[in-house]
Amino acid sequence: MLFSDLGLSAELLRAVEKKGYSEATPIQQQAIPLVLDGRDVLAGAQTGTGKTAGFTLPVLQLLQDAQIADKKRYPKVLALTPTRELAAQVHESIQDYGQYLPFRSAVIFGGVSINPQKQKLIKGVDIVVATPGRLLDHVQQRSIDLSKVEILILDEADRMLDMGFIRDIRKILNVIPTQRQTLLFSATFSQDIKKLASEFLRQPSQIQVTPENTAVELVSQIVYPVDKKRKRELLAHKIGAEEWQQVLVFTRTKHGANKLSEQLGKDGITSAAIHGNKSQGARTKALADFKKGAVRVLVATDIAARGIDIDKLPHVVNFELPNVPEDYVHRIGRTARAGQEGHAVSLVCVDELKLLRDIEKLLGKDIEKINLPGYDIDPSIKAEPIVNGRGGGRNNGGNRGNKTRGKSRAASGGRKSGDFGNRSGGARAHSGGGNRRAG
Repeated sequence: MLFSDLGLSAELLRAVEKKGYSEATPIQQQAIPLVLDGRDVLAGAQTGTGKTAGFTLPVLQLLQDAQIADKKRYPKVLALTPTRELAAQVHESIQDYGQYLPFRSAVIFGGVSINPQKQKLIKGVDIVVATPGRLLDHVQQRSIDLSKVEILILDEADRMLDMGFIRDIRKILNVIPTQRQTLLFSATFSQDIKKLASEFLRQPSQIQVTPENTAVELVSQIVYPVDKKRKRELLAHKIGAEEWQQVLVFTRTKHGANKLSEQLGKDGITSAAIHGNKSQGARTKALADFKKGAVRVLVATDIAARGIDIDKLPHVVNFELPNVPEDYVHRIGRTARAGQEGHAVSLVCVDELKLLRDIEKLLGKDIEKINLPGYDIDPSIKAEPIVNGRGGGRNNGGNRGNKTRGKSRAASGGRKSGDFGNRSGGARAHSGGGNRRAG
């Protein structure tokens, strides 16, 4: 289906064409008409499938239809995201697709001075993209009036509604009108999140354009069993031997990200770390250097899984498996975007066997396991419990209450390394080429 078949204005179609897109992706084909019809929407689709354009384009169309550009400016659209990087990405999408429309937008997140944000809000904006913590700062300081919001968007809604954010979300819901259109978009939706979302959605239209909680089809997934103390050695070997030039590596903790980045540097591999304790300036620079190839490896905590959008990123490495299986889907979704193929590697030690089984259960299939010569696991090593949660505190993403979900499900019950087995799941699924995707 062409974008021109979806009822979008000439100005929006011109912006879409300038971005190089012509055909809408499945999530866009289904979501855009529903949003234009004024429906509440609960939409699930894999990362890299154009979800952002799926809500940005119709929302801009609704604003254009309302012809409010010549009226006093106040926020009519509020988009909430869990991380600063994702807020910036959504705002960039709004600016790109709305470049031929008269609307003003602002992006609000922590880690930077609040005063320039206040000045922009005072001048008047039609669309606000924000992380919850900084938005509530503005509400408390009365630098923003949300009493006339007509459309609420929660991007990466599963993360927005988990226990780390729900308190702030409820506070925001209390200061915006109950009569509004609400849009929830995410790659994953647990049953608990759907139940919670039903509290503030009105007869929502549900969209699931791909099998729920599945990994991107064009990603090849491989597990390398390896002892924990040899993970860094194996990672450096793979990067060097196979000449990987752009690698996004995930760790569970901020300290772990810093340590690994420093170790890779000593190995002669240029690297930078990005996580919630880094200043916004440092995070922006690290991401920019990675995108332009100034650093070879970007080591990140899960904050990056929801906000990094890099065209043709070839390699994602799980240096440590995430505590929450759904986060694995978001991590590997950073590669194989816009119809490209991608490569996801997981370095798994005996401590993480339970985490690996939880991920395979979520995916509904085994992930191929390859034992590399010279990196044989030591069968005498017993598993140790993993107690590190997913980040904590307001600094993780610039928001309040992004608390850990508690201790890991990974307590492995004293298993030994030899329990890895030698299964081969042939985990790669192929999909046809497809058009370049918007969003």
